[in-house]
Amino acid sequence: MAFARRYLPPVGQLAAFEAVARTGSTAAAARELDLTQGTVSRLVQALEAQLGVLLFLRQRKRLKPTQAALVYADEVRRALDIIGRASLRLGANPDGGVLALAILPTFGTHWLAPRLPGFLKAHPGVTINLATRLKPFDFEGEEFDAAIHFGSPTWPRAGHLRLFGEGVVAVAAPGFLAAHPVRAAADLLTLPLLTLETRPRGWANWFAHHGVGAAPPRGMVFDQFATMMQAAIHGIGVALLPEFLARPALAEGALLPAFGGPVEGRHAYWLVWPEGRDAHPPLAAFRDWLKAETEGLV
Repeated sequence: MAFARRYLPPVGQLAAFEAVARTGSTAAAARELDLTQGTVSRLVQALEAQLGVLLFLRQRKRLKPTQAALVYADEVRRALDIIGRASLRLGANPDGGVLALAILPTFGTHWLAPRLPGFLKAHPGVTINLATRLKPFDFEGEEFDAAIHFGSPTWPRAGHLRLFGEGVVAVAAPGFLAAHPVRAAADLLTLPLLTLETRPRGWANWFAHHGVGAAPPRGMVFDQFATMMQAAIHGIGVALLPEFLARPALAEGALLPAFGGPVEGRHAYWLVWPEGRDAHPPLAAFRDWLKAETEGLV
């Protein structure tokens, strides 16, 4: 790394180059950077001299970036954005830090949110920014420090901490079950089955667990558990829900088990983070807290 830094151009040169490559002129770049046009020209020339590469073709009064310069400008732009965001986070919270966390909406609302006050009380200097993501993504293309993921520990170029597995229960509204009595698992094959978009084999696995080999019928598809649960509560069909999500509705009597108890799946909830980010203080604190919160959970 020290060897590479010998060839790291000054940020001013990179900012000038990126602005000229994007705007197409030193005049526009100068206005954007609040510099003189001559200063911008000298910064770009100094960068070309340091790199030993011609970055722009001079065509009359305009500068046309070479194809290699366009690729370089895109990489420089991402690097400057990272530096800018890091500086903003440091200025906003110099004594703690910011954790940008991607969460699954159901997990975030029903499991994480009720417990977050405990973490924030123990770490008053840390700010957590939450956003929902339903599917895995590339950390290099997003601004997140970590994510909560359901599945297998296969997130590319990421560290993993297993939180807990998931037991799912087949549930329906009391009135629905009164109108459609269920005496065996196979009876559900004749009922409308509510399905989650990201769990297309959920019902097939549930029936296989109960020794039913027939393919389940296709039913309504939802993109979030919360919406699917409300559909079940209102008598639209039978839903397959995580036990931690269904528990309050079962306790209140808004839903009843349709058949059997929780069925454990092969997958689990994971905290994942990009490689090399392990020691980021807010992430380390959050990871240790999550580990303690989930200790003993299957």
